[in-house]
Amino acid sequence: MSVRLAILGGGAWGTALAMTAIRAGHGAAIWARDPATIDAINAHGENPRYLPGIALSPGLSATGHMHDVIAGAAAILVVTPAQTLRAVLRELASHIGPGIPLILCAKGMDRETGRLLSEIAAELLPANPVAALSGPSFASDVARGLPTAVTIAADNEPLAADLAQLLSSSSFRCYSSDDLIGVQIGGALKNVLAVAAGAVSGAALGASAQAAIVTRGFVELRRIGAAFGARPETLMGLSGLGDLILSCGSAQSRNFAYGLALGRGEALEGRPLAEGVVTAGVAAKVAARRRIDAPIVTATAAILKGELTIDSAVSALLSRPLKSETE
Repeated sequence: MSVRLAILGGGAWGTALAMTAIRAGHGAAIWARDPATIDAINAHGENPRYLPGIALSPGLSATGHMHDVIAGAAAILVVTPAQTLRAVLRELASHIGPGIPLILCAKGMDRETGRLLSEIAAELLPANPVAALSGPSFASDVARGLPTAVTIAADNEPLAADLAQLLSSSSFRCYSSDDLIGVQIGGALKNVLAVAAGAVSGAALGASAQAAIVTRGFVELRRIGAAFGARPETLMGLSGLGDLILSCGSAQSRNFAYGLALGRGEALEGRPLAEGVVTAGVAAKVAARRRIDAPIVTATAAILKGELTIDSAVSALLSRPLKSETE
């Protein structure tokens, strides 16, 4: 059944997901703040700021008026940065009716409270069911229609299955899950580890060190996830391990690219948004508060604050007391 979907966010990921909705046979419209992006989508069928060189799907439109996008939408994909979610949902509250599902597509944790994004959404829009979309996916790949698999999670499994069916197409396969916490934890923390992996690569510490950081970092991801109530099998899936592998191995990842520049000693001002930079500090505070052993996450946060150098962080990690790998 063809429906109309609203996409809040005119960046690379929002535009790519709008194209995915159209490929799945639905109507889609984008709400964006940047007038130049809106004009480029409507007048030229392109988004040169975020997806240069990619022709957009015919029929895709954009507007700066949120009400026009929301009206008649069967579901709303919220594809704005994690730290702007609260402000966007407050604005959305005056336009949305009860019962319309929200699909959260950012990967992060709230800077002020350390809460998951679904908790922010439930607080501000309690009459709307919440889901999260996450998994190993680069926006440019999705926009080009290259094969991609992701997970859509909601506390209500039938809702997750319905939304997965809604967005799936011949090139975009959605698996469903009822582990809303686990899917969000995996997506948020893999960004932190991608920054760490990029920094190790940028500092030319070698492929062996990078593999160790990613592997032991994944142990920390699972520890923190367990503290939140995430299921281990979720973290071993697309939204955890799958996304970690993708983000820690390619400069297409904004988080890995940020870490790469950090490791090389390059200027960091003006670089594209890397959610892991903020999430690192949040995750380190959560780990400290809950007494979770997370030395890589903690060291990454300290490096990003300028409190620790990469060399001193590696030395500290290597000098930790020896123990069994499975502890």
